[in-house]
Amino acid sequence: MRKFTVHRGTAVPLRRRHVDTDQIIPGEFCKRIGRTGYADALFAEWRDDPGYLLARPEYARGSVLVAGEGFGIGSSREHAVWALMDHGFRAVLAPSFSDIFQGNAIGNGLLPVRITEEETERLWEIAERAPETVFTVDLEECAVTAGDARVDFTLDAHSRFRLLNGLDAIGATLRHETDISAYENRRSRWLPRTA
Repeated sequence: MRKFTVHRGTAVPLRRRHVDTDQIIPGEFCKRIGRTGYADALFAEWRDDPGYLLARPEYARGSVLVAGEGFGIGSSREHAVWALMDHGFRAVLAPSFSDIFQGNAIGNGLLPVRITEEETERLWEIAERAPETVFTVDLEECAVTAGDARVDFTLDAHSRFRLLNGLDAIGATLRHETDISAYENRRSRWLPRTA
């Protein structure tokens, strides 16, 4: 998994609340198990809308998504995170996330940043007023800056550690490989083995 320390990019102001995983990527696009090749399916049902943000040149290359509360609710499909990342998003800022979406995001290297509704509104306004504004999402400092705005955030220590070090669940477990092997070597031979 790619490490996340500091990311700089333009923002996409998604003024929608309660965006579910079916809106992020409809189920009919979730037939593969690979993690790439989903960018074209991202927000597929919105693509014909005249105001579709990612069709606008000023937002097409955005890599920081600023969304409303309840982002990623619905089914637990990991494909939603894969589609966002395949498009180029590295961070999603919102007042709240589905717990499952947040776990999937962290497990794949996408940073979910919880901010207040007031902070969301302020960042939406910056991205709408000046789409070229560079948003800096700094996981080391736990801060987002855009123009003269600064928003501090928190993330639990374990998730922060995993993202800073590029560790998915398997990578985090393998950090203890020596201890696991020592334990397995001490176990009675008649007990079930893991390897």
